[in-house]
Formats: sequence, C-alpha cells, structure tokens
Amino acid sequence: MIPRRLPGSLPGQIAVLVAIALFVAQAINFSMLLRERQQVRFAEIIAPSVTRVVDAAERVTSGRFQRDRRTRVQLEPNNPINPTSRHRTDVETAIRQGLSDAGLTAGAVITRIEGVSPDDPRLKDMSAARKKRMVRLGGELHIAVEIPGHGWLVLRAPWPRTEQGLIFQLLLQTLILYIVVLVPVLWAGHRIARPLNNLAQAARHFRPGEPADPVEEAGPSDVRAVITAFNALSLRVNAMIDEKDKMLGAIGHDLRTPLAALRVRIESVEDDEDRAKMADTIDEMNRTLDDILSLARLGRPSEPATDVDMAALIDAVVDDFQDLGANVAFEEAARLTMHLRPSLMRRAVRNLIENAVKYGGGAEVRLVPEAHAVRIEVADRGPGIAPEQIALVFDPFTRLETSRNRETGGIGLGLALARAIVREAGGEITLANRDGGGLTATITLRR
Repeated sequence: MIPRRLPGSLPGQIAVLVAIALFVAQAINFSMLLRERQQVRFAEIIAPSVTRVVDAAERVTSGRFQRDRRTRVQLEPNNPINPTSRHRTDVETAIRQGLSDAGLTAGAVITRIEGVSPDDPRLKDMSAARKKRMVRLGGELHIAVEIPGHGWLVLRAPWPRTEQGLIFQLLLQTLILYIVVLVPVLWAGHRIARPLNNLAQAARHFRPGEPADPVEEAGPSDVRAVITAFNALSLRVNAMIDEKDKMLGAIGHDLRTPLAALRVRIESVEDDEDRAKMADTIDEMNRTLDDILSLARLGRPSEPATDVDMAALIDAVVDDFQDLGANVAFEEAARLTMHLRPSLMRRAVRNLIENAVKYGGGAEVRLVPEAHAVRIEVADRGPGIAPEQIALVFDPFTRLETSRNRETGGIGLGLALARAIVREAGGEITLANRDGGGLTATITLRR
C-alpha cells in the first residue's frame, strides 16, 4: 500500500523515491568524506602536535627545556585556556596516550578550537579575499598540558575548519544531481503517465455499444501494448453487443409472430371465460417479453437524452394509474429539469408505482430536490420486505411473492429493470421499510 504522504501520480512517486535515494546516497557519501577528513586531520595536525607535546614534556622533566618564543611549544606558569570551554576530547585522549606511552605523567590536559580573528596580525599582509577565507575557514588548536611541578606546556597549531566547505560542496553536488537525475526521471514518468491517463479516461467514459475513437498508442512499448489491447477489447465488446442486438431482434420477432397468431386463433374459442384467460396469458407473455428485451437492450438505448421536467414526467405516470382507478397520489412539486432519457425513466417510475399498488394497495409519490441530487420517493403501506431480502429483490427473476396469482404476478424483472435504468442515468435506487409498516423505494439522481 502506498503511503499517504507520497504523491498520487506516477511521475511524482518516482521523483520522490529517486530524491530520497539520492539524499541517502549523499548522506553516506558525506559521512565517508567527513571520516576521511578527520583521519587526514589526525595524521597532519593531531599526531605532530602530540609528538611535539611529548617531546617538550620529556625535556621539561629532564631539565633540558629552554624557553624560546620562536618554538611552537611554550612553558607557561598558568593555564591560558578556560577550563569551561568546549574541549576536543579526541585530541586530549591522543595526548594522554602519547604521554603514557613515553612513561610520562601529566596533570590536566585541556584543548580548545578558536577561530581566526580579523584583527590577527598574521593576516595584515594577506589579500582581502584570502583574509576573508582565513577568517571563515581558518582556526587554531590550543593545547595546554599540565606538567606537575613545572607549569603548563602550551601549543598552538593550525586547525582548518573544512567542514563548512565540505557541507557547501555536498549541497551543491546534491543540487546538481537532483537537476541531472530528476529532470530525466520526471520526463520519463510523464511520458509513461500521460498515455496511461488517456487510457484511464477512455476506460471511464467507455459505454458498451457506443462508438468511440480509439486511444492513441503512445509511450513505451509496454504502455502501447496495453492501449492496443484496450482498443481491441472495446471493438470486441461492441461487436458482441451488435450481435446480441441482432439476436434479440430476431428472438422478439420470432416470438411475437406466434403470439399474434395465437391471439387471432383464440377468437374461435367459444367459452368466454377460457378465451379471456388465454388472452390474459398472451398479454402476460408479451409484457414479459418486453421486459426481457428492454433489460437486455438497456446498454444501447435508442432514445437520446434530453432535458425533462421531472415533476411533469412523474405527474403523467401517476395520472395513468389514477385513470385505471389505482390509489396513487402525487405531492405537487415545483418544476425541476434533469437531462436524461424520458421514456426509460418513466418506465422505472412506473415499475415502482406498479409494485406499490400490487403489494401495498396504493402509492404516495414525492419529488424531493436537494443541493446536488433529486430524490423520487414511492411509498406504500404494504407488508414491507424483510431486511435480509432487500438486496435480493433487485436480482432478475426474483419474486418474494411465490404464488402464481396473476394479480400479483410478473416474473421478477420490474425492480431489476428499474435499477438498471436508474444506474444507466447515473443514479441509484434503494428500498427501505417505513415506520408503521410499508416500503419506500427511492430513486436518487445526481444533478
């Protein structure tokens, strides 16, 4: 799983990972260079200083030490270094080890690093640029070693502060590496991500059965192969849908023809009751056939989407039921325009109202506008549905009422067809039991 702090895009993630890798590599490089500088400093400054201090201590203890201001090691009666200043413990340890190896005993060993003052007389003959560099990078190592009974040996040695220059050098190298490495990485990531984004957009907007331009094959060979496979897949899907539509058309024609012939033949049946039952059966078969064909063809509706007044659409459906004597009421609503396929949405609303009339004896219909959506509520006072069965009623050919009573009949396609129509319009349909008994079917359409 990708951490939340990483960018979401492919080029961004690659750039961040490469930047982190470069930073880690530069940190390792810095530590190695710093250790190397410390070893060089020990060999060139600390080791000679320790040797001078040990040699001077031997001469002091043997009485052969002579005071000479021209030499680097001087013998002072008091400690010239502040004992509370910051010490160089590595130098102090090396001096003590050197004195111990020489068999000499020393008291306190104090060291300190001091910078070069701009007023140092040693800088007066230097150029301004060199003087500035010496003040910025130069320094002195002050060493004071107590020789019991004789005083303090004092030594001053140059101590270049090269860490600052090393840090600046590594920062500059890191910046150059980022420019040299990240720019090509970002370009390569963009070259990969752009065709992938086009492919993702084409996949999101792909509608089976609707003609669409093929996605441009661009990017590396692997990405082009994926795009080629998607273009071929979309062609196969559309070809299968075309074949399905032709097959459904043939099935519809082949079934309606014998049904029409049966309708004509039943007129010769003398018994009125038998003839009515046969006619009802043929009508039910025609309705079932219409539902099956409508559900199967929903992916390729022939009706174009248009702006529709939802209040007028629902009112027309309710009027049809009221003309048949059904107990259906519609709460008056203001004009509300939606862009959809009116015939299909009318059928979805009709199916919900028909279920409410069949199983609840009537329907209460409401149109509820919201900030970013529109809700169509169809409520009844029927027996409702068990909570564990609500999801099942949307499956095709599912009926909770298991009798073969024609008054509550059907083959269980009404809700499946309604949900397919609503989803095709970009919405959703839900069922919920009402307080006090009954069921509420809600169509939610996004604006």
